[in-house]
Amino acid sequence: MMNTAANSEPTRLSVLISGFGPYDHVPVNPSQLVPKLLAEQGIAANPGDLDDPLRGVQLDVHAVTMPVSYAGSWAMLERELERVQPDIVVATGLKRAARGILLERGALNRTDSTRPDADDVVADRGPIREGAPAAYWTRLPLRAILNAFSKDHTLPASLTSDAGTFVCNALFYQLQDWAAHQTRDVLTGFVSLPLINDEPHPQHGLPLERQVVAIRHVVRQSVAYLLDM
Repeated sequence: MMNTAANSEPTRLSVLISGFGPYDHVPVNPSQLVPKLLAEQGIAANPGDLDDPLRGVQLDVHAVTMPVSYAGSWAMLERELERVQPDIVVATGLKRAARGILLERGALNRTDSTRPDADDVVADRGPIREGAPAAYWTRLPLRAILNAFSKDHTLPASLTSDAGTFVCNALFYQLQDWAAHQTRDVLTGFVSLPLINDEPHPQHGLPLERQVVAIRHVVRQSVAYLLDM
């Protein structure tokens, strides 16, 4: 377990938040904007909350935007993983039909989509990595995150079984496979964001500001979990 109270120096942790660039028929991709805004704004402890897990923690927030490409997305994320050496990785993507935030439980070792990616590539149906596990579970504390969301009635959220069979899932699987082969504990997972919708009570989508708040919750609960490991 990491102990921040016994040290006068703050515990320094690094988080990498990834997202995707332009997406077919989507004018603004929230997974491109949310990571950038969090990296610019930073994520700090709430000064009025003595139990905030970020108290005594210096959190370095990094963002990376990747193409919606089977080959290009993982190559770019892997470079950032090696450069940043993060303690926590929150990969984000877009799910257009989502009402709110979707916390993905697992990544499947399979592509099965007829949609071309940004490189106009339609992936072969089959495993992402031959001989690798059929699936990986997320390493993010989903129940704690969902509980944090439940206290904020402006953040509809739910757990889902997987991130589909397109680029989001392929990236999620490769991220989890990378984490499984590290010699240190790295919390990694995937969160699907809805469309940006600023209507007062949207049936689908959420305002950008609420999506930023949501991923801030994800990071805060992940820090709490990591410090208790």
